[in-house]
Amino acid sequence: MLSDSEVAELLSFLTPSTRPDVKGQATEYILGLSGNRDGCRFLHSKPDLIAALFALTSDPSIAIVKDCYHIFINLSADETLHQVLVKDVKVLPVLFKNLLDPEYPFSDQICTILSNLTRHEKTCKTLFKVRPVLQEDVGMAQLVQIFCTEGYNKNAKLHYLGPLLSNLTQLPEARNYLMDKDRCVVQRLLPFTQYQSSVVRRGGVIGTLRNCCFDHAHHEWLLSDAVDILPFLLLPLAGPEELTEEENEGLPVDLQYLPEDKKREEDPDIRKMLLETLLLLTATKAGRQTLKEKNVYPIMREFHRWEKDAHVTAACEKLVQVLIGDEPEEGMENLMEVEIPQDVEEKLKEAYAKEQEELEKEEEKRKQAEEEDEKKKKSDSEQTDREQESGLIK
Repeated sequence: MLSDSEVAELLSFLTPSTRPDVKGQATEYILGLSGNRDGCRFLHSKPDLIAALFALTSDPSIAIVKDCYHIFINLSADETLHQVLVKDVKVLPVLFKNLLDPEYPFSDQICTILSNLTRHEKTCKTLFKVRPVLQEDVGMAQLVQIFCTEGYNKNAKLHYLGPLLSNLTQLPEARNYLMDKDRCVVQRLLPFTQYQSSVVRRGGVIGTLRNCCFDHAHHEWLLSDAVDILPFLLLPLAGPEELTEEENEGLPVDLQYLPEDKKREEDPDIRKMLLETLLLLTATKAGRQTLKEKNVYPIMREFHRWEKDAHVTAACEKLVQVLIGDEPEEGMENLMEVEIPQDVEEKLKEAYAKEQEELEKEEEKRKQAEEEDEKKKKSDSEQTDREQESGLIK
């Protein structure tokens, strides 16, 4: 790594008055340095260097600003640098100010940085204390407003606001705002569960909804007509399979008599999150009753037949067990409040770890089988081509 004198020389190049070509070489060098773990850890001890780079995010040169933002994307991906960025360099107020600007050209990079910074609860809490960015209502309201307004910034897609909202809802404060019954916030996010233009935005919203469902006190409200979350969680999991008239009539209206070209969510991680969200809603007696009354089981039955990913299949089976199982005994109706003895908890953890290991093996076998099948198809196709070229096939 660089010596102290070399760092001092490099720092002298990171000033507004330095020639653009010299500045560009300096930022390009640091960008390469930030691309690996050792480089990030080295920069951790150089807050002056990081502060100088952050100041250059307002440089007249677009190329230099772009380099600097890419550096901060790399740095923010390393958790050990979070406190340096947030507390020493104080990046948050400037980042949010620029994000709110509908013409700012680097808002996508800012969304990625903020998403990285909020992955961990500690930094999330720090971020939430930045006034007036998020703690006041105007902050969260603006984030949701920007997210839900397509074309808010003509220079940026802002898809990574989805993961940012998902990360923020680790905190009760964020969840309470989204699920405030006097506002209409969580309802505005629901249509994005099927947003086809971006898997990042779609996954971010579903992650947000899953986090909200950890608060079992809101389950009845979320499932009520005031929010009606269930169709938005089920529709991405539903396929074109023909159900009986009785099964269709019992479903929410949006899931009845789906067309033959209906496609399911293509991303297995998102499918798993959707199932986990539904499972969370079955933690309460009212939630279980609603999912049974709304005839969720036939959708899950057909989904289970279709699903190939082992981890997603396991999540589906857990939900089905609840849907077809008996009600818990009196006093244990709320599964989130049941106290589990420590020895039982340890056994459950061991069983879960073993299950995950078996699922990994099963998934690996499935992928290998698919690869072998693909190779065979390719080999057969090449053989056919050769025969056609030889005139053996007329």
